[in-house]
Amino acid sequence: MDLTYTAAEEDFRRELRSWLAANIPAEWRRPGFWESLSDEESFGLRRDWERDKALAGFAGIQWPTEFGGRGGTPGMKAIYDAEMVLADAPRTVNPLGLTFLAPTVMAIGTDAQRKEIIGPMLRNEVIWCQGFSEPGAGSDLAALTTKGVRDGDDFVVNGQKVWTTNAVHGDKIFTMVRTTPGSQKHRGISMLLIDMHQPGVDARPLKQMSGASEFGEVFFDDARVPATDVLGAVDDGWRTAMLLLSFERGASGISQYTEFRRQYDEIVAVAKKLGRDTDPVIRGKLARVLTELECLKLHSWHILTKTEQGEDLGFEASMTKLQWSETFQDLWEVYDDVLGEHATLEDLGDLDLKPLNAQAMWSRSVTIWGGSSQVQRNVTAERVLGLPR
Repeated sequence: MDLTYTAAEEDFRRELRSWLAANIPAEWRRPGFWESLSDEESFGLRRDWERDKALAGFAGIQWPTEFGGRGGTPGMKAIYDAEMVLADAPRTVNPLGLTFLAPTVMAIGTDAQRKEIIGPMLRNEVIWCQGFSEPGAGSDLAALTTKGVRDGDDFVVNGQKVWTTNAVHGDKIFTMVRTTPGSQKHRGISMLLIDMHQPGVDARPLKQMSGASEFGEVFFDDARVPATDVLGAVDDGWRTAMLLLSFERGASGISQYTEFRRQYDEIVAVAKKLGRDTDPVIRGKLARVLTELECLKLHSWHILTKTEQGEDLGFEASMTKLQWSETFQDLWEVYDDVLGEHATLEDLGDLDLKPLNAQAMWSRSVTIWGGSSQVQRNVTAERVLGLPR
């Protein structure tokens, strides 16, 4: 396992730190600033800031230069992920497009699709959503029922998607649609790229228990999609989806460790504020989750080393998802234990708990989306450990 960065990568770190220090307003770093904004205000600020970051050359770090990227190394991408967290940089408004769709289009898209999709996405001119989950097809994605019927040069799409991140802000959606009538499971599915501003597409927000509406549901009612907007081959969408999802995890554990470690320090500060830092039970739980965090860091370095050596992560990516999501959830369960009878409060004197409470509620979801922990354990058992089904 290689625990070092090259001189060029460290030069990149200094350049990035300098740009972030000069381009993140001080008020944005103030606790509670983002929570004080409406969804629309927050989205607009982040969209403009991220566009400026891309124009300055700090986006698409590992993308080839021919697609507007920096052509950087996996180490540079890991540095970028960590430094964004350390600088309290705004969250991306185009996560699914940048993480999933762009590298898939680079790999299998047509020349026209590459030209129309990648550049505008990088500059946040077009916001992309992912339409996979349906009311009856969550972890079992192959159970989807949304249909696309061929009509001349178009597909006519009818159905519903749910838990769609940024649905109300999305300009376009990449989604799985059953394009062969009567087909079942993985066969007869295509990946369609659909304009969300056309008639027949209705995006509705879903209110989360935190009060935010990050998710939405999308309804298709005779929405028309040109056949040229199929990504990959018609009826071969399952293969396209598996390629797309393979880009998800990579070395992402490094940014997650960096964020979780800072959150751990905030939870310790709350424990001290409440005088719970001397409670032996609380101290034991804090020590246990700190150990989990350090294991996550080492696993992240292991994954980064494999990536730098050009190795295919394969199903080991399921181990990464399982480890960081379970660690994150354990961390915020300790926070609940620290609060105890104060769990319903929004502040402790001068200490604002609202951002921490929102993270605690969000943590309940991470072992579900992106492949539930049960699914990841099955994949790891069967494909990594070679156990029987």
